[in-house]
Amino acid sequence: MREDLVGHLLGALEPSESKAIEIALADPHSGSGLRNDFERLRLALKPLAGDRDVLPAPAGLAGRTMRFIVEQEAAAKAAADRTLPMPRVLSAEDAASRPSGSRAWIDRVIVAATALAACVLVAPLLLDSIGQARARRAERNLLKTSGALQGYADAHRVFPTPPGSGPLSRAGLYAPTLVSEQRLGADDGTLICPDTALSKSGTFRVPTLEELNAAVGKPQFEEMVRTMGGDFGYTLGHRDASGTLQPNLDRRRAHHPLMADAPNEGGERSSNHPDGIHHVLYEDGHVKRVAPTDLHRDDHLFKNHDGNVAAGIDEEDAVIGDSEDQP
Repeated sequence: MREDLVGHLLGALEPSESKAIEIALADPHSGSGLRNDFERLRLALKPLAGDRDVLPAPAGLAGRTMRFIVEQEAAAKAAADRTLPMPRVLSAEDAASRPSGSRAWIDRVIVAATALAACVLVAPLLLDSIGQARARRAERNLLKTSGALQGYADAHRVFPTPPGSGPLSRAGLYAPTLVSEQRLGADDGTLICPDTALSKSGTFRVPTLEELNAAVGKPQFEEMVRTMGGDFGYTLGHRDASGTLQPNLDRRRAHHPLMADAPNEGGERSSNHPDGIHHVLYEDGHVKRVAPTDLHRDDHLFKNHDGNVAAGIDEEDAVIGDSEDQP
């Protein structure tokens, strides 16, 4: 009721509403507080009483106003005829819905500014979301492979280890080994990363050990060993003092890399991810994201202590080799 007192004082309410307020003001029990508010508002609005009367219009105002409107319309039409092409005839609906020239220009500026702001604000978030999704997929693939490797180690007491020499002495031999034991699918995408050449080819498939052995000496063999490890590299193990390649034992070392994003041709970093982040799987089964600046901080990930792409020179010398690299 109080919110309608101003309208009642200004005569802006419907008769029924004003009548209800008058009845409430006259109530001897509940109307005292309302009457106090009404009186305070009446005093506050009293200075406006002098402006309530309608002032008479000056003589001839209507005629002068109409002549001014006609003159302005004629001048505007003449200017439009000189500078603008004849517009097409708009329907009533078009005329009602289409903004005027200045309004349309302002609307276009607002739309453009909004779109630009959306791009500036949303694009980085979108790119970051895509990057995060890519990273999570790489981590999931490594963790899945880690489970397959651990299952193999539980059964054989060692992780997959290539022979010390010969055509099958390659880092990527771990993949056909796991596929042949049905611990990984040959073409389930576990060993590839998003948007790499292998993933875009749509034809990547890990060969079995039998297929690999059958291809030795044939033209397709080199292509097989080049791609069989997928987009990930695998440990090249280490050789003892006599030069013998040692089995990849499961020592559960949290600091010792077992797999990682495969190195590119330069051998200093991987090209799997645009942001340069590398994913490293350690012997104990955990996966860590490593920035390029930290990749070789304590030990070069892709070279042994002698600076070669070969097996480590001792059991603490971890080296991740690409699929075709030999220990």
